Amino acid sequence: MNLRGSRTREDPEINFIPLIDVLLVILIFLMVTTTYQRIAELQITLPEANADPAKQRPREINVGIDPQGRYKIDREPAFTFTSVDALAGMLKRTAGDTKDPIVVINADAQATHQSVVHVMEAARAAGIVHITFATQASPNAPRK
Repeated sequence: MNLRGSRTREDPEINFIPLIDVLLVILIFLMVTTTYQRIAELQITLPEANADPAKQRPREINVGIDPQGRYKIDREPAFTFTSVDALAGMLKRTAGDTKDPIVVINADAQATHQSVVHVMEAARAAGIVHITFATQASPNAPRK
């Protein structure tokens, strides 16, 4: 007795279009949520600190210092230190007519103390009084 009749069995098909749609959504999500490092030309390992990030800041001037003592101000090409006056001139040029800019020092953890002091001295010479340091959160620090 044949209960199924004489129907032939069709092989199942795998539809890849929904899979491709899901993968594209994941790819777009990852591209949108990825953060990019501001100073990509210098290889910097920031020192660690446990502090709350600042909520809102006016114009920032990012100064990068790598372990070899090269400096990078915002989008300017990397350069080595020549004098405090030259560095102060570059900071003034970068600040333009911005009121109360903030100098953010992105110094590598292996950068010399003198390199950081040069930037602080140049900021003072340029008339910039707000200076802060970029750090990264310690992996062992308790999270809030």
